Amino acid sequence: MVTLAQLWIPVLGAALAVFVLSSLVHMVFKWHNADYLKLGNEDEVRGAIQKLNPAPSQYLVPHCPDPKSLQLPEVRQKFVDGPVGFVVLRPRGLPGIGPQLGLWFAFTLAVALFAAYVTSRTLPAGAAGLGVFRLAATVAFLAFAGGAVPNGIWMGKPWRSVAKELLDGLLYAVAVGAVFAGLWPH
Repeated sequence: MVTLAQLWIPVLGAALAVFVLSSLVHMVFKWHNADYLKLGNEDEVRGAIQKLNPAPSQYLVPHCPDPKSLQLPEVRQKFVDGPVGFVVLRPRGLPGIGPQLGLWFAFTLAVALFAAYVTSRTLPAGAAGLGVFRLAATVAFLAFAGGAVPNGIWMGKPWRSVAKELLDGLLYAVAVGAVFAGLWPH
């Protein structure tokens, strides 16, 4: 059996590989930039939100606290008239990328650790590289891409964006699988 202590280098290497790969995806190739559109009346929308001064959180428009309220004609009409959507508001101020990058790296580390755990409990030392790759990459794919489809289903995220997130998850999974396969204990 392989212990987690034996896999600290693959865990760190996989997390670092995903971190670098995701930086390339978002800062060099920028294939997600087209996923975020600008409202034609952005200043009016911003003004209306500022006037209300809502706390940073997520909001549903129109708000429907329970399914029974959908039976009310005035609530149903709001959905017909639109807009219908989810709004996520963050704290005011210039975006600080540092804390978000730190959290992202911690997440990549957690995914690599779970991949290490599952793989170490399933495969012995000296296992074939392809088997190690397949198992570690599968666990990583589920973690990195698992939320994309539910966001398309429940949050209305455009399917084109969901497809890109699935592709991201696949790329990150390949990186994790490759690092584990290359550094698997013999």
